[in-house]
Amino acid sequence: MSSQRSKLVTEQRTEFGKGAARRLRAAGKVPAVLYGHGTEPQHLTLNTHELFLVVRRSNAIIDLDIEGASQLALVRDVQRNPVMMGADAIEHLDLIIVKRGEKVTVDVPVHLEGESAPGTISNLEVNTLSLDVDALNIPEYLMVSIEGLEEGALVTAADVTLPEGAELLTDAEQLVVGIIVPQLDTETTAGEDSAGEAEADDETDAEGDSE
Repeated sequence: MSSQRSKLVTEQRTEFGKGAARRLRAAGKVPAVLYGHGTEPQHLTLNTHELFLVVRRSNAIIDLDIEGASQLALVRDVQRNPVMMGADAIEHLDLIIVKRGEKVTVDVPVHLEGESAPGTISNLEVNTLSLDVDALNIPEYLMVSIEGLEEGALVTAADVTLPEGAELLTDAEQLVVGIIVPQLDTETTAGEDSAGEAEADDETDAEGDSE
């Protein structure tokens, strides 16, 4: 499933600094910078609510309307305020120019589907895989099926299905997910058993004393 392109209207930004950024955010806008392909950085503003809906997806591609001119851009970095929630948390955006037909390097989330064999659990080793992929065909996520996998089964990066034309940059032997049987903590179990036996002995002694 490839990321969908969203069209957002933006404006050139002429004021800079923390004070200007605060005024923009108070007005429901987010400061952003667009760069790449040897061009001078462009300082822009975007509607906060519209942008929030877009950046919920990883590696979002935006069709920017910059005062009437169209420009495709990839969301490279979203700076958020850690103490705020939702759209209000977005403080700044980094965008890079992309062209139709070119490839970009991105980290794509890994999602698991299905259930492994009864009595087993899946252990996800990495959350993302790095790909070199067509800018307009970036997958929203990479799906890995664990349906029916038995204990000891291993899925490496090389086993993951990629979009047509995409190149895996992560080491092909990187373990993505392993199937294991959860082990009881024998030391904890033994400690609990010992404690239970000690309690029983104490109760027995107490009964003997009362007699």
